[in-house]
Amino acid sequence: MSKKNIPYIEETYDVVVVGAGHAGCEAALACARLGLETMMFTVSVDSIALMPCNPNIGGSAKGHLVREIDALGGEMGKNIDKTFIQSKMLNKSKGPAVHSLRAQADKAEYTKEMRKTLQNTDHLSIRQAEVAEILTNKDQFFPEDEYHEGEEQKITGVRTVSGGVYRCKAVVLCTGTYLRARCLTGEMITHTGPNGLSAANHLTDSLVAHGIQTRRFKTGTPARVDKRSLDFSKMEEQFGDERVVPFSFTTNPEDVQIEQASCWLTYTNETTHEIIRNNLDRSPIYAGIIEGTGPRYCPSIEDKVVKFADKNRHQIFIEPEGLSTNEMYVGGMSSSLPEDVQHEMYRTLPGLEHVKIVRNAYAIEYDCIDANNLYASLEFKAMKGLFSGGQFNGSSGYEEAACQGLIAGINAAMEIKGRDPLILDRSEAYIGVLIDDLVTKKNREPYRMMTSRAEYRLLLRQDNADLRLTKKGYEIGLISQERYDWVCKKEELIKKEIERVNEVKLGANARVQQYGSIPLHTGTTLSDLIRRPELDYDKLAEIDTDRPDLPAEVTEQVNILIKYDGYISRQIKQVEKFKKLEKKKLPEKFDYNEISGLRIEAQQKLNELQPWNIGQASRISGVTPADISVLLVYLEQLKYSNPDLFFKLNPDEHKEKQE
Repeated sequence: MSKKNIPYIEETYDVVVVGAGHAGCEAALACARLGLETMMFTVSVDSIALMPCNPNIGGSAKGHLVREIDALGGEMGKNIDKTFIQSKMLNKSKGPAVHSLRAQADKAEYTKEMRKTLQNTDHLSIRQAEVAEILTNKDQFFPEDEYHEGEEQKITGVRTVSGGVYRCKAVVLCTGTYLRARCLTGEMITHTGPNGLSAANHLTDSLVAHGIQTRRFKTGTPARVDKRSLDFSKMEEQFGDERVVPFSFTTNPEDVQIEQASCWLTYTNETTHEIIRNNLDRSPIYAGIIEGTGPRYCPSIEDKVVKFADKNRHQIFIEPEGLSTNEMYVGGMSSSLPEDVQHEMYRTLPGLEHVKIVRNAYAIEYDCIDANNLYASLEFKAMKGLFSGGQFNGSSGYEEAACQGLIAGINAAMEIKGRDPLILDRSEAYIGVLIDDLVTKKNREPYRMMTSRAEYRLLLRQDNADLRLTKKGYEIGLISQERYDWVCKKEELIKKEIERVNEVKLGANARVQQYGSIPLHTGTTLSDLIRRPELDYDKLAEIDTDRPDLPAEVTEQVNILIKYDGYISRQIKQVEKFKKLEKKKLPEKFDYNEISGLRIEAQQKLNELQPWNIGQASRISGVTPADISVLLVYLEQLKYSNPDLFFKLNPDEHKEKQE
């Protein structure tokens, strides 16, 4: 690649972040807060942290991700705490492992607040421009670039459509649904990004030219309707929680006790379904016009009617887009049907008989990658310094995007600083589960986080995300000393109170029947009473006369850790076994054809995915327990045939050997 003869601007940064959605915001903030000069590009400054689909944050499993982002030093939790209009803790009738926060945001305020944060962050610049090319040493664009055939490609910069050149040491791609995007409403196809914003039509060609293959995925969104045209008397009102729990561990709980907006519940009916069935031939999904694969767990209303033909109705949530707008979001009814069909079908819902549509529903198709091409650090295997986060990695959802952006940004910074990457494993965080699933499994549709994907979900609760991850955020440099000190103190308070509760003896005269519990006939301990289903730590305050005055976040942990002690202990033992395999590291860029005994399919999969460790290898489809045994034998042989390499991969074993 040669320089153009026409003049162009040239600037130098440490990191360039491409995209300003939820992934791009977290990536850019992480890099800048770690002291790196960071440039964030967006097709529109007005679209920063845009919510083109439902303006809500959290939900089942997604709430866990937001709490983990916050614990590591990210921004999403703080931002939603400042801009929510309704909040609920989901699954409260179930155990704490699946409790998840969900908050409806004021769409405009969420964007405004995040933009304010970004624009007031040191070391961070924002530029409205479309990135058209990535530049690598292979391009030899800069005079100092050297490249010899067969060498590893590494990032040297990016170039915009206008010709501007930005040198950098790392690039984080957070392009969301913008790459070669097209929106479809029936027969009408527009080559735009979400909400009619410009698509990014040039970068894909550059990525492909540098050996990065893309694929097409699809998602969709429902119509937005005018609140004044709705009859809420025909719907069921949905209220927020009486006592709101904040997302961020740094938010004062009293600051989020606000007057909340209502949401509403209505249902489709057989008339709705008949209209949809009669017009399936005009749906781009069923007419074969859409090439991309859509999300299984967030289907369009057409998919619901076809795939769940036995259901005579589907829940539809009518949710406000903000306090300063009359636009309402029709949750559960995304569609790509033509405008006239949408007009007819929406009007069959109770309360929507005279609805006025403000924005039509549409499907959007876009380029993304197979995340199997990434390391667990979210760096491309084929290119040093190129990281990727968000929907571009084949995931769906604001929360999934944000956590990937945070990790990609952190690891871009770690690489530049010469530090080890942050790799969260499946026993440490939902973020670890998500990234491990993306980089090791064949995801043929947009990936959505669910509690069922986490094997150790009783340990990975949303309420203890700070205890699990704040120390890691501190080590990285994104958590303040004050916040770190409080988490350490909190751990100590929890430990001491559990020890005290285990020692508190109660006689047979203890009055527990007042709480609906069976009377005591012999003495017992306070911890044994807490384990009774009908009792808990707070209820027993009256008979626990020596109880210290502790913060609610401490007593919450004491109650959970005592009540579920047996289950938690069992999962901890499972994690110990899991960790043994995770600690056994495998060589980088290794040719698995050299290991005799591996099946051909296993050799192919291992060569393609290049797992970091035995644990990750065991989760690759097509790699059997027998193949894992062969790999373990190989590592054991490596200890003697190439001890320098073995102990470099497994330094802990070297320490044990010395001891």
